[in-house]
This record gives sequence, C-alpha cells and structure tokens, in this order.
Amino acid sequence: MELERNEFEKLALDIVDSAEKSGIQLRVLGAVAFRIHCPVHQGLQASMNRVLTDIDFAAYYKQEKAIDKFFLQGMGYESYTASLTPGLMLGRKIYDDPGDERPHIDIFFDKLNMCHVVSWEKGRLEIDKPTITLADLMLEKLQIVHINEKDVIDVMMLLLEHEIGDSDNEVVNGAYISGIMAKDWGFYYTCTTNLDKVKSHLGNYDALSSSDRAVISGRIDQLLDMIEKQPKSFGWKLRAKVGTKKQWYNDVEEVERAEHLM
Repeated sequence: MELERNEFEKLALDIVDSAEKSGIQLRVLGAVAFRIHCPVHQGLQASMNRVLTDIDFAAYYKQEKAIDKFFLQGMGYESYTASLTPGLMLGRKIYDDPGDERPHIDIFFDKLNMCHVVSWEKGRLEIDKPTITLADLMLEKLQIVHINEKDVIDVMMLLLEHEIGDSDNEVVNGAYISGIMAKDWGFYYTCTTNLDKVKSHLGNYDALSSSDRAVISGRIDQLLDMIEKQPKSFGWKLRAKVGTKKQWYNDVEEVERAEHLM
C-alpha cells in the first residue's frame, strides 16, 4: 500500500471530521500532523526524504468504546495487537486496513507514554484542531531519548514555520513547555539535549537555506532560554544533583515503534 503525501493528510482530516460527527474527539499527531500544521514548509519532509507510514491520533480514553466502534464498524478497519507486547497496549489501540489500501491507525489515549509522558488528559485536545497543539507536537518529538533523523526533520519544519510564544494560538507555547520542564529534570535533560542536537544538524540539509537555519537556530535558542529561566521545583533540583548517573527516562520495550514513532 502506497499513498501520496496529500492522501495521508486528506485521510487524517476526513477521519477527524467523521469522528466529530459521531461525537468523538480525535486529534492528529506524528508526521502527518506536522505536515498539516506547516502548510508553507511541508515540502521539507519530501525534500529531506521524510517518509510517511501511518496516521496517529490522540484521544480520550473515556471514548475508547465509541472509537472502537467507529473504526471497526464505521471505517471497516480491523483491530491489530499481534506484534505488540501486552504492556504496550495499555492506553493504546492499533487498527489495520484488511485490504492494505489505507495506512494503519494508531490511537493514543490520554497521553503519549514513551520515554517521557506527554499528557492531554486535562482538556488539551479541545485547544487545537485537527491536530494536537504545537507545543504537544514539539514535546512528542523532544521526549524521544534516541531521537532520529525523521524526528529531527519534523522539529526543524515546525520551528521554521512557527514562532515561539506564550500561548497555543499558532505559536509554539514555550511557557507551557517550560512549565513541564521545570518540574521534571529527566524530561528537561532529554528535551534540552534534543534541541541542541537539532541545532547541530541544521547544516546537514541542503533543503534549508542559510536564512532558514538562522530562523530555526534562533527559535531553539529562544525556547532554551525560556526553559532555563523558568523557576525549577524542589524535586527538580534534587534530581538534577543525581544527573545521568541514574536512568532519567522510561524504558520502552518496542524500540522501533517507540523511538521512531510517527
């Protein structure tokens, strides 16, 4: 099964709209969401050889039964669990197209619980549509301890298209991200390490002009500055003293789908 990039986007948008008509809140995350939220620079994914493979959605667990009915009966998908370890199915469902004509669907309920937790339990799905917020899109990538090239590309594209700010209105909410980092040293360490890594890779892509690199670099510096200036909790300070001598992230058993998510 092969779909053009715009077909991935159209299918994701159609699913969000159809689900809403059934009273279900779905929000796109992953590579397709980055494409949707970056219409001006979405061509970077193709020029940097960023491949789209599936469509991922955030949802509320309280709607799990309705979502199951929507995909199995309404969309004609089949539930898929065979390749996953039992523990990784908690808070997550996967659907496959029996005809292999559509990409498989991954649903994450209430949170993305991988190397670090990115939560949308407290009404964050209502803030943006059809994707999760820009801040949560950033966090979904920055939580990956062994971040890879396709994740770096998505972060670059998002930062090239969107400014850093203190709201969720078409800017990356640096205030929200900083607040999370100030309470969790482990997430802070992974996040800031990854931002530095993205910045160090800017020169690797001919698709980026010198002005593109300057914009991305400047926004990374701005976000890092906001994170550093945010007052840290007492627990953060205690954990910082231990540093990387103790593991600071969650183990994810299914390496390929956890570290190369979306």
